[in-house]
Amino acid sequence: MKKTIAGSVFGTVALVLGALSPATAQTYNLTLCGASPGVLWSLLGAGVDAAVKAAYPGSTVTYQTSGGGLANVALLDQSKCDMAIIHDAEAKAAIQGLDPFSEPVTSMATIAQLYTWAPMQAIVNADYAEEHGLTTLEDIAAKQLPIDIVLNRRGNIVSAIGESMLNAIGASPAQIEEWGGSVTYAASAEQGDLIRDRRVDMLLNSLFVNHSSIRELASSIDVKLLPITDETAQAVIDEWNINRYTIPADAYDWNPQDTLTLTVAAQLFVRADADPELVGNITRALVDNFEEIQGVHGAMKGLDVELMAGAGTVDYHPAARAVYSQAGF
Repeated sequence: MKKTIAGSVFGTVALVLGALSPATAQTYNLTLCGASPGVLWSLLGAGVDAAVKAAYPGSTVTYQTSGGGLANVALLDQSKCDMAIIHDAEAKAAIQGLDPFSEPVTSMATIAQLYTWAPMQAIVNADYAEEHGLTTLEDIAAKQLPIDIVLNRRGNIVSAIGESMLNAIGASPAQIEEWGGSVTYAASAEQGDLIRDRRVDMLLNSLFVNHSSIRELASSIDVKLLPITDETAQAVIDEWNINRYTIPADAYDWNPQDTLTLTVAAQLFVRADADPELVGNITRALVDNFEEIQGVHGAMKGLDVELMAGAGTVDYHPAARAVYSQAGF
């Protein structure tokens, strides 16, 4: 446990501890901006709701559908929701005023990190890889391959990260077209069909390891997973402040080697000017009942309090930081 913390946080700790006493117990009616219904983020919303209910019976956290993390930055900035799930790369774009933001967004504060394991996976048709000697993502540029690649739809942050990965290896979409290939954009649900029907040779997308769509694809055609070099990884990290990720050799029975790539993380945000008592109470509810979030899907089994406290893109709200400090993080 940390022995000392900033003086301003001492006051917040006292406020949080007072807010957590039975005498001040209350109920909350909050909104959480996520993404489409029926996806993992909607399950995370249900988990947050269950955690808050466990601490404050009668409370409700209502999941609000939206266009995803980039849209949630604006919704939170405009106080149209109390909490929002946003990817680390999306938050990075917002605080630096990168496209699509016209100026820096400074109204966000972190309350919890939810997951860090949504790696970018370059999955290529094994027949194409064998024909062209394609063993790493960098080979695309080194061999100037006429490859057809599908990225996530435009406006999705992982589409931009995919483009950054291609740029980092020296194979921009324009260059790939010069070599006789193409880069197209489609939603995750469509990508498997495109490569299965041989309309594209490779997909590059952020997917949980062993995602059902990957299992379905691998059961239809032979596929191969392409690693990147550490140099490529560092170039994209410098741009997006995301992290390296190694997909282990035993993750897929058709991929016999550890595979270096990059991953995006999802975090739960509040407004930086949110009421400290509210933020402290909700953070404590999440810390004490994180199993409610962990249990919403098998992909969330890695969630624990240490991970929740480990985000680094945007500063934690002082009241949330105080709760984690009290918990020893």
